[in-house]
Amino acid sequence: MTTAQPSGAATGSTPRHTTDRAAAGQPAAIDEVRAARIILAHLAEPGRRDLGELVRAVGPVEALARIRAGAVPARLREVTAARISTLDLQEVPHRAVEEAARVGARIITPEDAEWPARLDELVVLSRPVADPVERDTDPPHCVWVRGPLSLRDACERSVAVVGARASTAYGDHVAADLAYGLAERGWTVISGGAYGIDAAAHRGALAASGPTIAVLACGVDRCYPTSHRLLFDRIAETGLIFSEWPPGADPHRHRFLVRNRVIAALARGTVVVEAALRSGARSTLRRARQLGRMAMVVPGPITSALSAGAHEELRQPDTVLVARTDHIVDAVGAIGTDLAPVARAEPTARDALTRLERQVLDGVRPRKILTAEEIARVVGVSPREARATLPALERAKFVTAEGGGYRLWRKSDDQPAPRSRRTKRAASTVEAARGRTAERPPSRHRPAQHEPATHAGEDGGDQQPPGEDGPQ
Repeated sequence: MTTAQPSGAATGSTPRHTTDRAAAGQPAAIDEVRAARIILAHLAEPGRRDLGELVRAVGPVEALARIRAGAVPARLREVTAARISTLDLQEVPHRAVEEAARVGARIITPEDAEWPARLDELVVLSRPVADPVERDTDPPHCVWVRGPLSLRDACERSVAVVGARASTAYGDHVAADLAYGLAERGWTVISGGAYGIDAAAHRGALAASGPTIAVLACGVDRCYPTSHRLLFDRIAETGLIFSEWPPGADPHRHRFLVRNRVIAALARGTVVVEAALRSGARSTLRRARQLGRMAMVVPGPITSALSAGAHEELRQPDTVLVARTDHIVDAVGAIGTDLAPVARAEPTARDALTRLERQVLDGVRPRKILTAEEIARVVGVSPREARATLPALERAKFVTAEGGGYRLWRKSDDQPAPRSRRTKRAASTVEAARGRTAERPPSRHRPAQHEPATHAGEDGGDQQPPGEDGPQ
């Protein structure tokens, strides 16, 4: 579980010693070791091997003194001299702390409790080659972070999710889904804040209200890419914005490759989602392997150029194929507690049948009606076994008995038998005639219905018989 920093930590981790300069209205004194590390971070690009070796040999304070005196190897002297000429070294630490406070950041050094020890493992990466990217891989002298979380605590359970900038909808969906699942399980998602997979991973973690860290190749006050300003602001509210470069530093091209080693070092493992053959995400994965971290890759379509690099990485030893969050947690989590469940297909009704029932069912046809003996002959069982098994299959609605034999059950077997077309037409005609008769009103021109004549005397003598009192 990550912990928030105290409100007083906004301008930097607590220094070892202070004086009464703050009471006099002057900037508070900064511990000399801390001040030396801040100055060294301004004098050379992060990761320089020769500077790192000097600091480990004599300490940051003595290393700075030798650089100012020019008592260092020629290459290091030339590099640092170019920046010393433009800096007031006495004011650099105080201005750095003030500038960090202005942008809501703090400075963390290896002497601070918040420093993640994993960064110190970067010393093992350096190779004695001319390429500075492969040679200059030392840990940073200090880092700038913006956000409420403790850097060390946030990195304790963390996974890096990186990949292509020009990602596809497939890659964005997978990265966001994996990051969401990791954040739901309490894992910090680390990425580079770039377009494509990086942004999808950050947004997935934020959607789950989980912690995420954006490791930048520029100052923490710089928004690169500029369209991610709102994304970086959201990350800074609940997670961390991290950089080895002081505020105001520009995102030079080579700095992205330098930055990748830090992403690999901070996390327990690195997941690549979509990577072309020349993708920088492959560099991050290679650093993870060199550091002994877990290297994981999500496969993509074999026809996609954006997955060609990922598939090449899958062919490397010690690379784990992952397809869902459970696979990642199983690879980087604690032994015995973060195991991924075994993937199993959903059970079907056919799974409950016995071996004999499944064998008999294989001989039943969808339309052709077969007798029990014919079915037995087709599947290689005895007629007795077929006759004993088919009724049970009928009750379970696998087969239907019809015409002295059996066929496969259909959904229509549960519906009433349909009437013929002639029967339907006759029934509809009768119903229509009944409806017309019931609704027809009586006609005013219809002749009245007369009652049949009755015999004389039966109705009061209204009719006289001929010859009695009648006209002659």
